[in-house]
Amino acid sequence: MRKLKIIAHVSLDGVMQSSSEDDFPYADWAAPYRTPEGRDKILAEHGERFDLVLGRRTYDLWSGFWPKAPSSPFADRLNAATKYVVTHRPESLAWGPFEALGPDFVAGVRGIKAQDGPNLILSGSSTLASALIEQGLAEEMLLLVYPVMLGTGKRFVGNGIAARSFELAGTRTTPTGIVVNSYRFVGPLKTNT
Repeated sequence: MRKLKIIAHVSLDGVMQSSSEDDFPYADWAAPYRTPEGRDKILAEHGERFDLVLGRRTYDLWSGFWPKAPSSPFADRLNAATKYVVTHRPESLAWGPFEALGPDFVAGVRGIKAQDGPNLILSGSSTLASALIEQGLAEEMLLLVYPVMLGTGKRFVGNGIAARSFELAGTRTTPTGIVVNSYRFVGPLKTNT
């Protein structure tokens, strides 16, 4: 059985949006904090082989960049990964290898997880992250928390998600102040009542 890890780059106030879509004023806000050491940590978290679960917007953004990127361990692994894409327009997919997930992406992800193959990475989609956490389909979350507050933009998870408990599996920092936290799902939220 394959495992699913959610990887998200977030501000201190939980914003993960980094593109200029929807008139977001802080496109590429994470760029000043990138370092070779940070890149290597993220690459290690992905693993040698992995496949991707992507929302359509993330797929479209990435497919405009990664296939043309110079060869590097990260670019080569992303380009080689099978991209499982949540889309209603599978005929327009071109960056492969890919497989379209239809409107019932939760059932699609369950099916993919039941197959043999490399572990799965979800990156860049707050809508999918919330749904997969809600359905208990993510075993691990890796949150890269940047030392900034943005005040506006898409959040890592939206309001309305059921309360959950996670355990801290590890934490590291980069020289530019990014805190890399790894969490594993524990169960329902525990309270003192």
